[in-house]
Amino acid sequence: MKAIVISTHGGPEVLEWRDHEAGTPGPGEVLIRQEAVGLNFIDVYFRTGLYPAPNGLPLVPGNEGVGVVEAIGEGVTALKIGDRVAYAGPIGAYAQQRVIAADRLVKVPDGIALDVAASMMLKGMTAEYLLRRTFEVKPGDTILFHAAAGGVGLIAGQWAKALGATVIGTVGSAEKAKLASANGYDHVINYREEDFVSRVKDITGGKGVDVVYDSVGKDTFPGSLDCLRPRGMWASFGQSSGPIDPINIGILSQKGSLYATRPTLFTYIASRAELEASASALFDVVVKGDVKIEINQRYPLAEAARAHSDLEARKTSGTTVLLP
Repeated sequence: MKAIVISTHGGPEVLEWRDHEAGTPGPGEVLIRQEAVGLNFIDVYFRTGLYPAPNGLPLVPGNEGVGVVEAIGEGVTALKIGDRVAYAGPIGAYAQQRVIAADRLVKVPDGIALDVAASMMLKGMTAEYLLRRTFEVKPGDTILFHAAAGGVGLIAGQWAKALGATVIGTVGSAEKAKLASANGYDHVINYREEDFVSRVKDITGGKGVDVVYDSVGKDTFPGSLDCLRPRGMWASFGQSSGPIDPINIGILSQKGSLYATRPTLFTYIASRAELEASASALFDVVVKGDVKIEINQRYPLAEAARAHSDLEARKTSGTTVLLP
């Protein structure tokens, strides 16, 4: 089979489409034929070396995908050949086939198409843990979500609205503002035209928001802290604009006894029970229609380099899938 392989860190050009051995499932593992792979900014971090590859190079990137079980290793009883399955991690998704631990897979409900599942597992479970566990959003809360028109942002906007929150989002263009407004956001701030800190203060009557969910990093710091109410929470879960410089923790007391956290999905779905609960909550809101998933871009997996270039140039919005 073929896969995208990285032999050296660098730009999109290091993503090579070449022959690759899928392997045979061992105890507790299955072989799946991949139907679609999700594109996420974390893939860029592994490509550039910002995040170290778990087993070094060469590396097959990608943390999210769906497929059909083709072979089963010893001791696997919860899955059978032909099952439709999805996952978010471990790394290795940019391939036509892959061997993966069975306990990292969840079955895809019949009411959800496989390409839709591929586009939402990592992003949707990220929205789940942020909104339901990192800071539990309740009716009456006011939240700020940066990159509102991104894959996580579009899911989070709808989900937070369903939870009863007032939802504020930031975007970088008028087109993305329209997209965010159609996906749960009560107020959308185009940060290229407005100062988002001032707008948040205007919207909240000077009170600030209960929580800021920030995947942007360098460009939104320390402004994100200035948007919070006293004892509010800053959840920094990404750094698409670059990493934040080291900070003096005293800034949190100076700006209102704030809380700060740097969560990651893989900690929140580390156990089988947590994975199942997170995926179940995501499938539930999608099947009920509280969250609608639309795939805005599709690329052949062989053209992953073009997809990465578009992602980094902020030419994409919402969810993107790569098709093997």
